[in-house]
Amino acid sequence: MKLVIVTDAWEPQVNGVVRTLGKTRDHLLEMGYEVIMITPLNFKTIPCPTYPSIRLALLPYRKLANMLENLRADAVHIATEGPLGMAARRWCLRNEIRFTTSFHTQFPEYLRLRLPIPLSWSYAWLRRFHRPAARTLVPTISQQQRLQHYGFRDVYVWGRGVDTQIFKADIAIEYDLPRPIFINMGRVAVEKNIEAFLDLQLPGSKVVIGDGPDLETLQKRYPKVLFTGAKYAEELAAYLSGGDVFVFPSKTDTFGLVILEAMACGLPVAAFPVTGPKDIVIKGQTGELDWDLQQAALNALNLQKNDCIVFARENSWQKCSEVFASYMYNNGAPTPIKTAQKLSPKAE
Repeated sequence: MKLVIVTDAWEPQVNGVVRTLGKTRDHLLEMGYEVIMITPLNFKTIPCPTYPSIRLALLPYRKLANMLENLRADAVHIATEGPLGMAARRWCLRNEIRFTTSFHTQFPEYLRLRLPIPLSWSYAWLRRFHRPAARTLVPTISQQQRLQHYGFRDVYVWGRGVDTQIFKADIAIEYDLPRPIFINMGRVAVEKNIEAFLDLQLPGSKVVIGDGPDLETLQKRYPKVLFTGAKYAEELAAYLSGGDVFVFPSKTDTFGLVILEAMACGLPVAAFPVTGPKDIVIKGQTGELDWDLQQAALNALNLQKNDCIVFARENSWQKCSEVFASYMYNNGAPTPIKTAQKLSPKAE
């Protein structure tokens, strides 16, 4: 079976969407599928406004349409709602090709943090984008319920995994810092709510691992915090394993892949009880969820690292990829979703 995955988020970006799609592709290939990625690397790009490290495809429709026409894939999955996603959606509708989509990021909430745009407007646009999809895949049950609340249809759960060959507690760096060490990892940007972590009155030290548009500003504002910059693979795992608690202050993530990665390295999690953390964290066992994030972080110090490691190991990318592959078929039957079924003229 030949699968085409269209995504505006791809390497060299480092984020949960890219890791999810990359791991899914790798496991699908191992399972015998032919997987073709259509990404910004195939097109001329421009920097994303307010986030120049993200490159957006410039006027991609004609080239993308030719690629899809020539590939003649058995299934098309549109992973993002950016320029490539919109172009792929347009081509599928024009050619009466069914497709699936996924909802990785709470863009309405992200957008509202930067611009005074009502959530209802953004969700209306996203609802229209995803409506003609045979299925819209989300990472958690609570995100599924959230989209259904906003009027989305045919929403299915496609979970996330962790690479326990990389993320493990075998090797930990020795921080030359007062303990306990509270760690945050991810994109250093306003939508991640990192300042809620940095402002906590906690004993010991704080460490932020990652890069992003707000890194330089936060370094100046919080000189006592160790900002390591981006780390990768085994080095990243070592930095995580050297800490005591992982603090996840985001209120807008649909999952929080970094939570599983931190758990795999033996870190209990402190987070708000919101979509993402509440779907992953077992309160009192692998982490603490509380609207008082400081109390959650302090309580997490009392949890056992091994409980976190055991839980993380139960969430494999292999299982997630098998679920993804099953959604590329109509109702689980061995007939690919790509067919010449007529779509309602109202769908576009």
